[in-house]
Amino acid sequence: MITRTDRSDCACNDVPGVRNFRDAGGIGSLPRGVLYRSGALDAMPPEGARYLAGLGLRSVIDLRSAPEVAARPDRRHDLGCEHSHFPLFVEQRWPEDQRELYPAMAEHAGRSTVAVIRRLIVPGALPALVHCASGKDRTGVTVAVLQALLNASEAEITEDFLRSNTALGLTGASAVSQAGHGTRPVTRTHLLHAMIWIRGHYGSVPDYLLAHGAEEAELRALHTALT
Repeated sequence: MITRTDRSDCACNDVPGVRNFRDAGGIGSLPRGVLYRSGALDAMPPEGARYLAGLGLRSVIDLRSAPEVAARPDRRHDLGCEHSHFPLFVEQRWPEDQRELYPAMAEHAGRSTVAVIRRLIVPGALPALVHCASGKDRTGVTVAVLQALLNASEAEITEDFLRSNTALGLTGASAVSQAGHGTRPVTRTHLLHAMIWIRGHYGSVPDYLLAHGAEEAELRALHTALT
């Protein structure tokens, strides 16, 4: 099995054909090797699937909208994983301005994140990979909520969130706001706006998830499964 010993070795070419792949663990009480994050698998060649199989991957969770999945379905090859589709936005419509996008994602992510949690706590579901299109916005908010639930600090969560810029080549001269969210870098302010929205409306991350249908027992089961 391929193992990770250093969170810094998470370059976007770790998995052939998969952008922005990395381990989401190693912070808070979330260990390495159980939850991964990335961009879509629609361009993944067979060697990419073999790499993921080497990690022991058991679940792939797609957060993209229904039209995105229909237009660019994940390539599965012989990867023996359970694939789940829990769209954060059901349709391919969301705010163009990133200052509006992140609160909107926080507003819509409760339902899909609860679905993710329910998948993660199924016996035999781990390790799991959560992805959207680029692995930075929808995946960024969803993973941040899971990391916060597992006691990661704001600084740790933000550091992991910002790794997407390096993985996607959106740093330095490339960090320019262009058409399409996939070409735009993320900032700590983006994530802050999402988390402020969650806590401002619900008080805490657990209460946010409970309000969207999670049960206390499921949140406890997540801690058990992932830690």
